[in-house]
Amino acid sequence: MFVLRIEVSGDLLDRWLEWFAPRVQPFVIPLDLAGSLGLDDDRNRLTPEVRDTFCLYGLDSSALVWLSEVDARRLPASVRRSQPAPHRWPTLIAGREVETVIKYIEKGRRPSQHGKVTPATWGAIASTLPGARRLAGTFPRRSGPNCFGTVMAACGVEGAEDVWMLRELFEDWLAQHTAKGGHDDEPGTVLVWRSADGAVQHAAVTLGDGWALHKPSQGWMSPTKVLALRDLKYSARARGQRLHRHHLR
Repeated sequence: MFVLRIEVSGDLLDRWLEWFAPRVQPFVIPLDLAGSLGLDDDRNRLTPEVRDTFCLYGLDSSALVWLSEVDARRLPASVRRSQPAPHRWPTLIAGREVETVIKYIEKGRRPSQHGKVTPATWGAIASTLPGARRLAGTFPRRSGPNCFGTVMAACGVEGAEDVWMLRELFEDWLAQHTAKGGHDDEPGTVLVWRSADGAVQHAAVTLGDGWALHKPSQGWMSPTKVLALRDLKYSARARGQRLHRHHLR
C-alpha cells in the first residue's frame, strides 16, 4: 500500500489505526468539571503519538481525562466541541478504517517525489549526503523524529533520524559542520527557517537538480519526503520566519 507515494507496511498501518482512533481517548476539560464527574487528571498516560493525533500541546491548568465513547457523552456538548482536535471513535469508522486514516494523513500534505529523483542525482550526492536516499520516502515508526534530526541524518549523523533532535543540538551541529551561505541549486545546502528572535524553527537540505528533503513535523503522520525545492520552500513559509542558508564544510 502507498500513502503519499510512500510504501507502508501492514504493521505500520495497524499502529496508525491504534493512534488515530483508540477506544479510550483524551479530553481536555476544566478541573472543576473533572472533580464533579469524579474523573482523574492523568497526563502520564499520554503518549507522543496520541498527543500528536489529538493536538495536545501546551496543556495549561485544565485536566486531561480519558473516556470511552459512551463516557464522553457525560461531558457538556460545549466541552466536546472545544477540544483541540476531532475525536474519531472506532464505531464511527467501522468498515472504512484504512480509508479514513489514509485520508487523514494525505489531507493537505504533498506526496513525496523521491521516485522522480534520478539515479544520477542520488549517485552524485552519495558522499555528501550519505543518508539522504535511505531516508527519502519513509514514515517514522513513531512520533518524535523531526526535521533537525532528518537533516543531520541525511548528512551522515548516525541515528539522528530516530530521535527528537533538540534545537540546541542542531545549532551545535550547524556551527561545527556548516558555514553560513549557500546556493539552492547545489546539493548539501542546509535551509534553516528562523523566527524573529533567531530561534531555529525548521530545516531542510537540498539534493540538487531542483529537489530538497525534509520532514515537516515530529508527528507519526509526517514522513521524510522529497519535494521540488520551490514547493518545499512554499510549504515551509510561516509568518515572521526568515530563510537562512548554510553549506556543508
